Amino acid sequence: MKHMLDNGWEIYPAGGVTGEAFYAFHDNQKLFLKRNSSPFLAVLSAEGIVPKLVWTKRLESGDVITAQQWITGRKLEPNDMNGEKVAKLLKKIHQSQPLLSMLRRLGKTPVHPDMLLIELENQMDQALQLNDTIARTIRYLNKLLPTVQRNTLTVCHGDVNHNNWMLTDEGQLYLIDWEGAIIGDPAIDIAPLLYWYIPEDEWEGWLHNYGITLNDQLQTRLKWYVLYQTLCSIQLYNDKGKLEESLFWIQYLETLL
Repeated sequence: MKHMLDNGWEIYPAGGVTGEAFYAFHDNQKLFLKRNSSPFLAVLSAEGIVPKLVWTKRLESGDVITAQQWITGRKLEPNDMNGEKVAKLLKKIHQSQPLLSMLRRLGKTPVHPDMLLIELENQMDQALQLNDTIARTIRYLNKLLPTVQRNTLTVCHGDVNHNNWMLTDEGQLYLIDWEGAIIGDPAIDIAPLLYWYIPEDEWEGWLHNYGITLNDQLQTRLKWYVLYQTLCSIQLYNDKGKLEESLFWIQYLETLL
C-alpha cells in the first residue's frame, strides 16, 4: 500500500473486519484509503452521501485503491437519530436515481419480502427456528407477506445503526459503510431506525421530515421489516457466539409480537 504514495506518507490499518481500510498521513494531509471499494463509492461521493472521493488508483496487482477526504467529527449517538438531518439524508438516498442506476449496473436486482424471508429461513439455525418466539415471528411474517410484497423500490443502506452516521465538525452528515446496499422497500431502512431509536409518539414528526405520512399500510410494512431485521440480528449474534446479545433480541421480539 505504502509504495503507491509519495515518500513521507505514514499508513496505518483502520481496523474493521475486512482489513482493507487504512489511514494515511503526511504533513498536514490526511486521507482515508480503501482497497477494492465498489464503483458505487464514486456515485455516493458525487451525491454527497459519503466523504469526497479524492482519487482512485489501480495497482499492478489489479487491486484498486480509493482515497477519500479525511473528515473530523463524530459518530451519531442514539438520541441524535431523531434529528431532521437524518430523515432528510435518508430521503435523499431513497430518492436518488443515480444511486439506483449504478446499483443496477453493478448487477443488483430487487429483493422482495418473500425472497428475504426464504433466505433467512434457509440460513437460520434449526435450534433457533424451534424457539417458540422465533417460530411465531416467522409465521406472522409469512401471514403478512401478501400485504407487504410489492412496494416502491429504492436503494437501501441495509444497516442504519447510529455508528454508521458521521457528523463533521462543520455540520455535514454522512452515511458510511455501504457494503450491504440493496434495492428494496425503503421500509428496510426506516423500520429499524424508528423502532430502535425514536419514541413511537414522535414517529409522525420524523416521517414528516422524511416526507411521508404514517398510515395503516406503512405501519404494517414497518412492523414486518423490524421483525425481519430483528431475526437477522438474532442469527448474526448466534453465529458470533454472542448468546447474551442473541437472547436480548429474542426477548425484544416478544415486545413486538
